Amino acid sequence: MNVSDVSSSLSSRRASASERDGRSTQTTDDVVVVSNRQPYRHEYDDEGGINVSRPTGGLTSALDAAMRERNGTWIAWGDGSADRDVVDDDGHVTVPPDEEKEEGTYTLNRVWLSEEQVENYYLGFSNRVLWPVCHSMLMNVHSEAAYWQDYEAVNDQFVDNVARHVGESTIVWFQDYHLSLAPRMLESRVPDGAFLAHFWHIPWPGWDMFRACPHGEDIISGLLGNDLLGFHVPRYGENFMECVEQTFPDAEVDRDAAEITFRGKTTTIEAFPLGVSVDTIRTGAKSEAAESFWAEFADEHHLNEKRVSVGVDRLDYTKGIPERFEALERLWEDSPEWRGSLTHVQIGSKSRSEIEEYMDIQTEVEEEAARINERFGTDEWEPIVYTTAHLSDEALYGAYTHSDIALISPLRDGMNLVAQEYVAAQGDDGDGVLLLSDQTGAHDYMGEWTVTVRPQNTDEFASAIDDALRMPASERRERMRELRNRVEDADVSRWMHSIFETVATMRNAGTEGSDDE
Repeated sequence: MNVSDVSSSLSSRRASASERDGRSTQTTDDVVVVSNRQPYRHEYDDEGGINVSRPTGGLTSALDAAMRERNGTWIAWGDGSADRDVVDDDGHVTVPPDEEKEEGTYTLNRVWLSEEQVENYYLGFSNRVLWPVCHSMLMNVHSEAAYWQDYEAVNDQFVDNVARHVGESTIVWFQDYHLSLAPRMLESRVPDGAFLAHFWHIPWPGWDMFRACPHGEDIISGLLGNDLLGFHVPRYGENFMECVEQTFPDAEVDRDAAEITFRGKTTTIEAFPLGVSVDTIRTGAKSEAAESFWAEFADEHHLNEKRVSVGVDRLDYTKGIPERFEALERLWEDSPEWRGSLTHVQIGSKSRSEIEEYMDIQTEVEEEAARINERFGTDEWEPIVYTTAHLSDEALYGAYTHSDIALISPLRDGMNLVAQEYVAAQGDDGDGVLLLSDQTGAHDYMGEWTVTVRPQNTDEFASAIDDALRMPASERRERMRELRNRVEDADVSRWMHSIFETVATMRNAGTEGSDDE
């Protein structure tokens, strides 16, 4: 069965169950969200006062809004300097802060990790084993016994907290690769009727890649403790089912129904393409803050009479930034008419700098930008404007709005929300061109109306940039119009509604099956 058939089958199953039941599929059950990162952080300032960091990013903000509506519990690692001093004896604090409580509140339950656990569970197994394996970067896999020991221990620690909050009607919703063991650990500790769901935010590789994963059997077994396991795109679900078949021959894998039965538990596999908060981005892109940022930035870097391309990335070896720079260098080398007239703005944010491979990519990006600028730059023109300064959301939206093209070229990416942010920030009249790597989940949904790039093919990439810059205005507007429609259809709120709708439909179907018996 091919990917499109799987997607169609899953959608049909949801629709038919909902129609058969004849009731609304919107659930009002208690929800427990479980994630590595917390939605609010309490930090001491220089005067000894306590500041609260609000949610950043579309996903965290959307989950925060949903939790306010449902008055549930969010369980996460408490990593703020003042976090311990604002919770009760059980690690609970009500969020959001007082001035926002009229919008609804929920409980944040913090899990405390030692420095050694952070080193081994988070920086170690999560980000030096699972991250490179799932992004097909086996050369960066580094495994040690202590990594796995603490990964198991921290997952169990999270489960201890979760189990105290789960009743018969509770939905437990795990987030991402840090907690892959927790569903199986939790399964036997919650009452019948509780529903376990998990969303895997990064790619799931094919078997030839995943078979190299240390403790891969345990990872898969842990995830099969869920009732529902979600991925961004159907092909990741297909890859997961293949890995189950290869790892556990005794598992029953029904690819037509996208269901796996293993050790008495049936897990449904579903694709939920994650989107962005379109309305929020559009409003921010039109704000005075966005316009004032760009006016100052453009003046400082002499961009007002230039064509501008933009890239916004965490400084991660999966993002393909050196390959992007190589393509730009080839363009300026082979097409000298773009020298002095095209500037690339690269906005980078440092991440996981404690890990050697991340330090290496941060150094490489900085050095390559400097080298290219030295080779082609003039007193009036800087080919690559590179900054790691922290920019507000509005500043980013301003950069998106005023860029002629966006270069989104990861070597591998589960979805890539920057591509969607660029489209949303372009607004109703935007005519920017999105160049998008075919190795992103976003390309599965948006690729038809982007300029597809393969990051490692330098000549092809450089030619694609040239084509995008020369594209007629009518074609640019048509492409952006279609992209806007697709981004609007996959708004983050719709993503979340689709997941809760699927949970409700599965529960209704399960109840009907019990009644029939």
